[in-house]
Amino acid sequence: MKIEQNRIDDLNLELTLAVAGEDYVESRKKKLNDYRKKAEIKGFRKGMVPMSLVEKMYGQSALVDSVNDVVAAELNNFIQENNLRVLGEPLPSEDQPEAEWVAGNDFTFKFDIALNPEVSFELSKEDEVVYYTITVTEAAKKDMRNNLLKQYGSLEDGKAAKEEDFIIVDFEQGDMRVEDTYVALRNVAEPARTAFVGVKAGDVLDVNVNEAFVNETDRSSMLKVNKDELANLDPMFKMTVKNVKTFVNAPLTEETFEKIFGVKTEEEFDAKIEEKIRAEYAQEADFRFGKDLKEYLLAKADVKVAEKFLKRWVYVVNDGKFTMEDIEKDWEFFIADYKWQMVRSYLMNKYGVKVEEADLLASAKGFAAYQFAMYGMNNVPEEQLEAFAKNILAQEDQGRRILDKVEDDKTFDAVREVVSLKKKKISVDKFRELK
Repeated sequence: MKIEQNRIDDLNLELTLAVAGEDYVESRKKKLNDYRKKAEIKGFRKGMVPMSLVEKMYGQSALVDSVNDVVAAELNNFIQENNLRVLGEPLPSEDQPEAEWVAGNDFTFKFDIALNPEVSFELSKEDEVVYYTITVTEAAKKDMRNNLLKQYGSLEDGKAAKEEDFIIVDFEQGDMRVEDTYVALRNVAEPARTAFVGVKAGDVLDVNVNEAFVNETDRSSMLKVNKDELANLDPMFKMTVKNVKTFVNAPLTEETFEKIFGVKTEEEFDAKIEEKIRAEYAQEADFRFGKDLKEYLLAKADVKVAEKFLKRWVYVVNDGKFTMEDIEKDWEFFIADYKWQMVRSYLMNKYGVKVEEADLLASAKGFAAYQFAMYGMNNVPEEQLEAFAKNILAQEDQGRRILDKVEDDKTFDAVREVVSLKKKKISVDKFRELK
């Protein structure tokens, strides 16, 4: 077999393989003999089918398979012998000549090969990346204090309903009566809300429920009917206000301080608020630093990729799951992530970054704790948290995300020790305006 190489540029080359009949003849004979041994054809004992019949039935398959085998082996040998860092895998050239599949024929195959570039760059203290320090203001502390007291507050009887209050009402229409329905004024459509603000127990209003409650799910729940019954209802109801419920913040008492932070005094409570804000700001600052550092490292590495080939390979390997238009639409994000994986791999190797099972479990537990906290569960038992974390890691997509995050975090930690951090104070409002 002859193989010719045409180097198009630093990252792309074209291989032309000339396959002679003698290159695959023995492989084809072996495949036909294998077919003969396994063939079960009526009128012949197993293994005794005439070769002429085997040739007639399986000759074309044996030819295609044997030629493909020798081509694949030659491509693999060429890649290994030349130490090529192949991107994806070789693809048949778009101008591949048509083959006439006749035993004994010579064949010519053309393949496009793209190479992954070698990533290599140095970092030092001369490399500066901004690290933002978000200042804690009295306004931020006041806001968090109010939010926490509201979070641990309670519903109490009120007089005139305000926009953030609830009212308990009865709806009536002819023989239909729906009692003790909770209505949150913030869920009333804005044009109709004015009529609700200021109502007191005993007030009676005529309400167009379609206009006041435009969300069909909310409306069916309040009227206690199925959603498909709404269209047949007259929207005009008499609404009688039975009670007003207003949300009252938790009082500034030792019991409240204990419940929220496990402390006893208002001074300790305020100190915990500042500590919590600083922790949240530090988390935001770290996330931003990681984003900025990644961009800096990608620019520093200046990785060049054979993007035209890569688009073709993504299209082919996904076997019709995506159109080329789909690939183009998301290409900016895909190629940035592809380059980052190469840069991250280089840095992990350069600085000896290792990821252990304990790292993955710790990250998964942090994610699990965050999910539980979203549902108000802040003190989940350790064994339950660990079981949930292991379940996350067992899921392919979730496990991959956790691994990516841990590799990112550990890589950033390693690089952080090498480069210089240019610390910059910033207000939280300005910080959140950053792109």
